[in-house]
Order: sequence, then C-alpha cells, then structure tokens
Amino acid sequence: MDITMFRLKSKKYQHFLCILLSFSLTAVLCLAAEQPGTYAAAALTGKALAEKVYQRENGESAAGKMEMILADASGFERHREFQFFRKDYGDLSKNLIRFTEPADIRGTAFLSIEQPGGETEQFLYLPSLRRTRRIIASQKGRRFVNSDFTYEDMERRPVEKFGHRINGESRIDGKDCYILESLPKKDASSQYFLIQSFIQKADFMPLQVDFFDKSGKRVKTYRVLETETIQGIPTETRVRMEDMERKHRTDLKVLAFSYNVELDDALFTKRKMENW
Repeated sequence: MDITMFRLKSKKYQHFLCILLSFSLTAVLCLAAEQPGTYAAAALTGKALAEKVYQRENGESAAGKMEMILADASGFERHREFQFFRKDYGDLSKNLIRFTEPADIRGTAFLSIEQPGGETEQFLYLPSLRRTRRIIASQKGRRFVNSDFTYEDMERRPVEKFGHRINGESRIDGKDCYILESLPKKDASSQYFLIQSFIQKADFMPLQVDFFDKSGKRVKTYRVLETETIQGIPTETRVRMEDMERKHRTDLKVLAFSYNVELDDALFTKRKMENW
C-alpha cells in the first residue's frame, strides 16, 4: 500500500496506540469503580470519564506513517520509521504496525486484535526468524522493540478492568484537565499499581499519564507534545513516553496521517505480516 497518499492536514488523532495510551500518586489508593471526586463537577464519575476517553472519536479506520525516536540520558538518538493501520469492527479494533527504516528493523511487524470481553491478542513478526510469535500475558510487561512502550502500553485498557475515580482538576500546558486515577482490578493483568491521567476537558484527550509501581514510585510518564485537528478530529501528532528508571525516552511523531481510509480485512492477518 502506498503510504504517500496519507498527507498531514494542518487545517482541520485519537491516540493510536492505544493506542499508543494511556495517570502523582495520592495518599488514598483504594479507588471505587464509580467513586466521584471532590471537585465541583461531581456529577461526572470516574468510570464515566474513563468511558469518554475510551470512546473518543477516531474515525472508523486510519492509516499513516510515523517516526520513532529513541533517546538515552546522554542525548544519543536512534530514528526509526513505521507504517500504521487501524480498522474498527464495532466496539473492537485491529491495528498493524510495520517498520520500514532503518535496515536492521525493516519488515518487523506488530499486530494487535481486540477480542470480545476486553482481551487483546498481540503478534510480533521478526524477519530474521521468519516467523510470527504470539505475545502472551506474562510478556506484556516487556518493552516493545526496545522502546519505552511495553506491550501492555500498546493496547487499549478496557474500562471495566480498572477502578476509576476523579481526584480533582489541574492544568497541563495551560489547558484545563480532570485528574483521573485508575487501579487495576484483581482480574486485570497489569504491570502498574496506579495510573494517573490528566484528561483535557475540551475533548477528553489524555495530555499526560503517570504510571506507578506497587511501592508508589512513578516509573514512567506519557505526554502529548503536539496536537492538530485532522479531518475534524483532535489528534496527537507527537507524543513521548519517558522511563524514569532507565533514563530513556521514546518519541512518536506523525509524518502522514488520514482517517476513514479503505483497508482490506486481509491486512490484519498473520499471513499478511509475513508476506508484505
């Protein structure tokens, strides 16, 4: 598929990651699934806010070209490029990433298929091995292609798998936000103990997400660095995931993007991953 047809339109993106998603730790860590916050707009529950984020408008499909920039503490950077495709099937979604540059990662592909019930199947194709392997639940805390995103970060988190509450309001880059705190329930498999998200009131876009471990330490932060409105949809066009422990960060930058494109169902299959 010729990716040059998808041009970024600056005049008029839900997070591709799931995509690409995704909350400061407070003293109270026992969150009820629908416990309202103590701020003025108490009519909006945490669960309702989480649902608005989950259901943000992002078209019925999308395709684009993106750049991944990996940077260490010394400032040394590595650049990669990949194509991205998404197609929705009702409330479920299928996503495909295919790396195109540089040569050492070219052809590597990642397929994510949401299943009824909130589970997501993930598959990684490595050209050097000439085979596709499934990412099992115990592997979802591992880093995706050595970036600062884990396989868990590469899937949408079902609202029902977490308890949510609104714990006040804040401003991020001058924009009014709700503070949403989310804790995984007992039946949810997550590497994080608490996720705290700053949700922009205007369009329910998460502008910053802080991730905490069981000790209460902030281990990673996701931030939206740039946005545009593409085809009438507010879109993250540059985001960053920073790992505090590794002192490493990963930026994702949109190079070309379009919503509501025609995509063949066969694109989202293991066979297509292996025969590009």
